[in-house]
Amino acid sequence: MRVVGMLMVIGMLAGCGVDTATTAATGASIKKQEMEEGKRSQDRAQQRIDKMQEQMQDRAQQAGGGY
Repeated sequence: MRVVGMLMVIGMLAGCGVDTATTAATGASIKKQEMEEGKRSQDRAQQRIDKMQEQMQDRAQQAGGGY
């Protein structure tokens, strides 16, 4: 009986390890996706900022050239 009990305990502990590893891998995958999306958002924001700066410079040049 002891052997059966020990085998059951070992089996449950091994199952927990697999579940923990799977959870960690899934969490890492989600974090990677979040980081990639954050990087894309940052790139889009930087493009908008650059475009607005160009527009401001163009307007400043037009305003200065008209006087």
